[in-house]
Amino acid sequence: MAQFSTSSFPPSANPLPINAPIISPHFCASNPVDLSIVRKVKTMRDGDFVVTDINGNIMFKVKGSAFSIHNNRVLLDAAGNPIVTLRQKIMSAHDRWQVFRGESTNSSDLIFAVKRSSMFQWKTKLDVFLANNTDEKVCDFKVQGSWSERSCAVYAGESSSIVAQMHKKTPVQGALIGKDNFMVTVYPNVDYGFIVALIVILTAINEAGQRVTITGSVDISC
Repeated sequence: MAQFSTSSFPPSANPLPINAPIISPHFCASNPVDLSIVRKVKTMRDGDFVVTDINGNIMFKVKGSAFSIHNNRVLLDAAGNPIVTLRQKIMSAHDRWQVFRGESTNSSDLIFAVKRSSMFQWKTKLDVFLANNTDEKVCDFKVQGSWSERSCAVYAGESSSIVAQMHKKTPVQGALIGKDNFMVTVYPNVDYGFIVALIVILTAINEAGQRVTITGSVDISC
């Protein structure tokens, strides 16, 4: 069970109530939820990285599929049960990812898709389309900000209403669990399982961009 807190992070100026869960009503809370994204886990038992609450209790685990043609990742609950499968579309100019229920990759189980808003960008901007938004003319959510500063926000549609916000840990928090880790504050009534899935995709896209930079090509990460 998540441990909730009254976050010190400033609330959205025009909070948009989102009552419909994206992944599950189990991941919607009436209070803000502060999550810690913990990278470089020493034991692979807990996956590539884990997501904890403010008390350090594991809420989600993320595991990758090293032997898949597609760059797949599976989001698990604390008990190791699959929640969603995140699948990168191969040969996609905009780094398109699709998210499916459980361990499925069938189109009937598609929940939402994520892609870069443009091929080349210096700051993060991702567009999120729910499965029923088939024409994808207007995004249902968007992610914008600075990945290098770990300061990206998730907005409802094309509005200025923030539904979740990344931010760096305090010096004390960073010393305890590592400088590569960061916090995410999820606003009330927002599906925090959905937000975690977005953060996993955001991380994958930007880490891929960083690898391109190391090889000497143009850096298209934020």
